[in-house]
Amino acid sequence: MVGGEATFRRLVHRFYQGVAEDPLLRPMYPEEDLGPAEERFALFLMQYWGGPNTYSENRGHPRLRMRHAPFQVDAAAHDAWLGHMRVAVDELGLAPEHEARLWRYLTYAAASMINTAG
Repeated sequence: MVGGEATFRRLVHRFYQGVAEDPLLRPMYPEEDLGPAEERFALFLMQYWGGPNTYSENRGHPRLRMRHAPFQVDAAAHDAWLGHMRVAVDELGLAPEHEARLWRYLTYAAASMINTAG
């Protein structure tokens, strides 16, 4: 298993610390407080990796591409997102096989969100 609730909450919290200071990514989050986005992302990851279905119970089917469609996600946004996520993953100190599995998913997910050339 890649991680449980505590692992995903740490990951997402560290990730959003980077996003909060990022001039490219921060404008994609309309809420002044990133707390709600952090909570949604943590719930999504917990559900995706086999935890409770709280995300879907509260928000419906994840439909990630649809939820990201209003935002211009290009190669630069992709790279910035993965940069912050890489820092967050590295700080978790996961076992190498778990880190590799998580990183494979995150890079796949990030690539699938690109919706704008450039």
